[in-house]
Amino acid sequence: MYVCLCRAVTERHIVEAVDGGAERMKHLRHDLGVATECGRCATCAKDCLKETLASRRAEQPSVS
Repeated sequence: MYVCLCRAVTERHIVEAVDGGAERMKHLRHDLGVATECGRCATCAKDCLKETLASRRAEQPSVS
């Protein structure tokens, strides 16, 4: 699904950015241009970022 129409950024792009080390909206702004035009995508992009980060953290094995 498209998150940012202005920059043609999809959820997949955000997931790939997280896999590449993005952890904050400023990283998505810098790397993908998200929320740098009209700004309507900011909330959706932030939600996608949070969900992806939570998913990646849940996938990590716990250290005992």
